Amino acid sequence: MSFWKWLRQDKARTQFMPDGKIAYAIGDIHGSVGLLHAMLDMIIERHLADDTAIKPNIVFLGDYVDKGDDPKGVVDALIQRSKDQRFTWIFLKGNHEDALLTFLKYPEFGPQWLQFGGAPTLLSYGVNPPTARAEPETWVETAEAFLGSIPSDHIEFYQNLGLAYRLGGYFFVHAGIRPGKPIESQKDQDLLWIRSEFLEDRRALPVVVVHGHSPDMEPYSDHRRIGVDTGAYATGRLTAVRLEGERVDWLHVTRADIKAE
Repeated sequence: MSFWKWLRQDKARTQFMPDGKIAYAIGDIHGSVGLLHAMLDMIIERHLADDTAIKPNIVFLGDYVDKGDDPKGVVDALIQRSKDQRFTWIFLKGNHEDALLTFLKYPEFGPQWLQFGGAPTLLSYGVNPPTARAEPETWVETAEAFLGSIPSDHIEFYQNLGLAYRLGGYFFVHAGIRPGKPIESQKDQDLLWIRSEFLEDRRALPVVVVHGHSPDMEPYSDHRRIGVDTGAYATGRLTAVRLEGERVDWLHVTRADIKAE
């Protein structure tokens, strides 16, 4: 049985993807390793069916860790699957990877990290999270234990995540951009964390922003932005967008699809 399903194919639009280029962008994974493997299998199946010499880009929009069951397993899978040379792999940083790195540098950030989903990440690396009210010394010890439990290739993965990626008229980023500011003047904080100021603005943008970070039951596409986050860890539904020429096509996998196999 094939996992892949078409949700919607947009009407022809201004061509944003350069000729000879194909890109897939995958939304927030948050520890959902089974959905990740299913999505990558789907993309490979589609690539083989296309029977093209084009080497597609696979762009991950960040938030690999926290909240879900197996953050470590997701990073393991990404490192291993990215050895497939049929694709160009681009890994962007999400606000949750930003939080993980902040905790390693500033252990006092630990209670705040726990509030938005850090505990599953610690557990997946074999570290028991303290209570949010634990003493500062306990958080220092936890950060040291956490750092010691992270494989070197995972550390390298986290440290080398990009903030944004541009291809043609598309700008791939985790959260969005601040409207009214040139692309080259965007701040890291906005690229990783912005939400309502970006989502609710209606001004034209110099690029079409492809982003995650703001989950919804359905993906979103208009002349300004393409939102790919469908809350995989909570909804059991991981979404990707395929961009080629004038086409914007949606693919998704669900936990029910995996069980059906």
